[in-house]
Amino acid sequence: MSIADYDEVYNLWVNTPGMGLNSTDDSREGIEKYLRRNPTSSFVAECDGTIIGVIMAGHDGRRGYIHHTAVLPAYRNQGIAKGLVDCAISALDKEGINKVALVAFKKNVIGNVFWENIGFVDRDDLVYRNKNIHVLNRIDT
Repeated sequence: MSIADYDEVYNLWVNTPGMGLNSTDDSREGIEKYLRRNPTSSFVAECDGTIIGVIMAGHDGRRGYIHHTAVLPAYRNQGIAKGLVDCAISALDKEGINKVALVAFKKNVIGNVFWENIGFVDRDDLVYRNKNIHVLNRIDT
């Protein structure tokens, strides 16, 4: 994935229920910053020159993270999302990362079933917390 893919990727995200976007981190500038920091581990899937799937992945030097994985509904259940995950994990592995984590909204039933089916486990021993440093405007999908 490169910043040149942004418009198509963003359109895919805003048309995918359950994505949980915000106007700052998911802006062109926010995604460009992410891709500069993680240049080898985010991918798009294309069909006939159109982006039909995306995964963003990166790491902090010790743990990998997956963000904003989506596939257009017409292309689901064909192994595209699994292929994107495999590419991201392989890229993280090449950078010496041994574990990968992700956050999925509870209401994202389709996404949670997918992650469970490919071996990601639910951690009930953790409490996920965050604090906004700046006000973030949520974009509901």
